[in-house]
Amino acid sequence: MKVLIIKTSSMGDVIHTFPAIEDARHAQPDISFDWCVEEAFAGIVALHPAIQTIHSVAIRRWRRKLLEPGTWREVIGLRRALRDCRYDLVLDAQGLLKSALVARLAAAPIAGFDRSSAREPSATLFYDHRYPVPRGLHAIERTRRLFGLALGYEPDFSRLDSGIAPPAGRSILVGEKTAFLLHGTSRDDKKWPVADWIETARLLVDKGITPVTTWSNDREKAVAEAIAGAVSQTVVFPRSPLAEIAAVIGGSALVIGADTGLTHLASAFGLPTVAIFLATEPGLTGPRGPFSSTLLAPPGKRMMPAEVIAEAERLVERQTLDQAGGR
Repeated sequence: MKVLIIKTSSMGDVIHTFPAIEDARHAQPDISFDWCVEEAFAGIVALHPAIQTIHSVAIRRWRRKLLEPGTWREVIGLRRALRDCRYDLVLDAQGLLKSALVARLAAAPIAGFDRSSAREPSATLFYDHRYPVPRGLHAIERTRRLFGLALGYEPDFSRLDSGIAPPAGRSILVGEKTAFLLHGTSRDDKKWPVADWIETARLLVDKGITPVTTWSNDREKAVAEAIAGAVSQTVVFPRSPLAEIAAVIGGSALVIGADTGLTHLASAFGLPTVAIFLATEPGLTGPRGPFSSTLLAPPGKRMMPAEVIAEAERLVERQTLDQAGGR
């Protein structure tokens, strides 16, 4: 059976889909998967070994240039590529009107959430098969249930495995214990104050751990440089392709991150990961992993660096004990 997954964005949503693919691989090994995803996240999808062909879309860019001939050439090229693959099933795991319209391009049966379950009920008008999945569940479990219903198996919820591993890459600090600080995020109200990142870096250095951080735009660069300026042991990794950042994150002893896609990635790698949520509720979309934890700032109060470091130490200890028990 040849299945096309539609989950175009965002990075966290893409990563939340990986456990469902692992369920399917165990339950029905004869299924092959392709994926249609926003071009910015194709490198994340490529981390999963079960994905054979990745079709890139550029919906965000296309919307800005809807009347340009080049946009329609890309859309027509995507439609041709999808139809040439002759899919047995298209699985819209996003439940949005935009994802349903992309699914239609493949000219194959489409499965997705039913009207009460989809994020945008109008998307279900384009589906051939609709399945009820409670909306009050975490996004990972919702996707796992959808895959199970559409593909005919019962997920094993006693296990959670993303199926991905960090890409190979040269360690930037051979032999040193590092902690990656993911301070960048899309919204200002999700950002932890720079002073708290600096204090966190200081506390890490006191414990013999080298802070590492990076940036993707000028505002994030200013924060990274402020941390390094205050705590000289901090390593600022230059702006780099996603695969290189993923490799450096994967080589870290622990990760401390804001509500951002790379924090989800660290958690999916199985790293000790502390996610700091300041303005969003992590209950349905927070990182999930064997050694991850989400700290939610109390209303009207600060999330203190000492609390974050204490949680990080607890996760590292738990990982150490787990690895010792598995020998």
